Amino acid sequence: MWIIKYLEKIIENPEEMAKVKKFFLYFGGGLILLDAVLIFLHMTHPHFLWDWIPGFSSLYGFISTYLIIVISKWIGHTFLMKSEDYYD
Repeated sequence: MWIIKYLEKIIENPEEMAKVKKFFLYFGGGLILLDAVLIFLHMTHPHFLWDWIPGFSSLYGFISTYLIIVISKWIGHTFLMKSEDYYD
């Protein structure tokens, strides 16, 4: 239960939330930089053309996840949700 209270404290405090966002931005940037270094040092063996683009997998994953969330919410609001007085 302590983790839930800790996460609530972080979410409610804008300064802490800004630190968390900054951490994840730096972490993602570091992974993209590491990907670029490994590609240019030929330590990875790309199989497809887009594997040569540094950070492509990260960007593709981010966009795919975003689209899944947006499309799921649209489907839920359009087809699944009923009005409040639907059963009245």
